[in-house]
Amino acid sequence: MPGGRLTQQERQQIALGLADGLAYAEIARRLDRPTSTITREVMRNGGPTAYRADLAHRATERRAHRRKHTPLREQGALAQGHGRDDEAVREYEEAFTTLLMQQGLPKMMARVLTCLFIADAGSLTASELVGHLQVSPASVSKAIAFLEDQGLIRRQRDERRRERYFVDDDVWYQSTIASARGIAQVAETARQGVSVLGPGTPAAGRLENIARFSDFISESILRAAEQVREVLYTKPEASSGRTAKPSSARG
Repeated sequence: MPGGRLTQQERQQIALGLADGLAYAEIARRLDRPTSTITREVMRNGGPTAYRADLAHRATERRAHRRKHTPLREQGALAQGHGRDDEAVREYEEAFTTLLMQQGLPKMMARVLTCLFIADAGSLTASELVGHLQVSPASVSKAIAFLEDQGLIRRQRDERRRERYFVDDDVWYQSTIASARGIAQVAETARQGVSVLGPGTPAAGRLENIARFSDFISESILRAAEQVREVLYTKPEASSGRTAKPSSARG
């Protein structure tokens, strides 16, 4: 399997494959590349409907140039350390960003959230985000406002009175709960349509099925999220305390 960056010719093949309606996996097979490479390439360069080989190639060259000339202080905004491979971390950051975009997050919001996820401190300032992502303060501000509105991050001032943005340990729980509530709203709205369109009509029957399905999914997600959260957030001290009694009893 060839390594290294995609060539301009490979990008042209990707564009042709997209135009022919090929799946990412099929394009990857033809180029002998990982599917994740093709997915990431397309998603960070306009998506399947707006991808252009020439623009994607120039954008990649610009990113490489920026990385080469970015001051060390800005490159270290995430303070990776721990003996990590910087290139591997960058690749993982792009892969995670692509995944979040596929889940529906706009590109800049996905980039900011990924930065917060992979920062050991779980928090960054606006200037650190601007330096690492090489974007404008306005872009970061807009992304932060969106993520905060979605309950995915929170903000507070540090000892230097700077605003820091955090992802809490239970951010995925909060996001899941919000998603479940959204599905419950779908159920409620669909059920309202039953009375509007008339019980017993084909459209009402369809909406009733949507409502029942959504109710079941929402309740299942809420129940599972609470159960998993209880398991994951059980304090180690409590666990060790429960296991200590049988041990002393055996003695």
